[in-house]
Amino acid sequence: MPSLRTALLQSSGRPGAVAENLKTLDEAAGRAAGAGARLLVAPELFLTGYAIGDAVPELAEPADGPGAGAIAEIAVRHGLAVLYGYPERDGERIFNASQLIGADGVRLANYRKTHLFGCFEQEWFTPGERTVVQADLDGIRIGLLICYDVEFPENVRAHALAGTDLLLVPTAQMHPFQFVAESVVPVRAFESQMYVAYVNRTGPEGEFEFVGLSCLAGPDGVVRTRAGRGEELVIGEVDPEFLAASRAANPYLADRRPGLYGSLA
Repeated sequence: MPSLRTALLQSSGRPGAVAENLKTLDEAAGRAAGAGARLLVAPELFLTGYAIGDAVPELAEPADGPGAGAIAEIAVRHGLAVLYGYPERDGERIFNASQLIGADGVRLANYRKTHLFGCFEQEWFTPGERTVVQADLDGIRIGLLICYDVEFPENVRAHALAGTDLLLVPTAQMHPFQFVAESVVPVRAFESQMYVAYVNRTGPEGEFEFVGLSCLAGPDGVVRTRAGRGEELVIGEVDPEFLAASRAANPYLADRRPGLYGSLA
């Protein structure tokens, strides 16, 4: 099975400016496709910006809203799948969500962040209730989490047990928590034997200072590609043959003793 070339868009776009952010995504999709990528991953709440304050209700849209339609057009035009973050409206509730759209424009998966971080998120968003959301892309089992979710090992292990090969984590990781990108994410990839694409915002935005450092970590704990602190598009390979060999050599899942872990729940 061939590798899945994956592009990570490290950008904060322009908070509150959906049209501008779509232009940024379109340009990045063109560059990613030109480099042979089959998947482009954008950061948390990329469609609208993260630090949008009380504009959240105004900018939130349904999973099949106009933003999704515009991104489907981008995916089809450039011939690659796109994962992006956005505020999802469902009736009176608003979720911090991410959505995966295939290269044919079909919506493949939608995930709602289960662990909300800080006062801003807890004020405006409702936590999601599904830990594992997956889709298949080019023979690779894709799983979705968002930012703070990956800092809970239980979430990542749940994906491992469900067969996730590549975990996509759009994020808004801020100072002084850069150790998550530097250390926690590669460890999560190793201990649960999967690839993890952690895709961050960058630079100042409202009261926040995003640290960049987006990465694609492999199941051996080695980072395949890493962005710096600025706007950047980086590309790495998700190799299913290497993943299978790594899982055979590191049998964490087979050696688990679930009967000992009851107290964790």
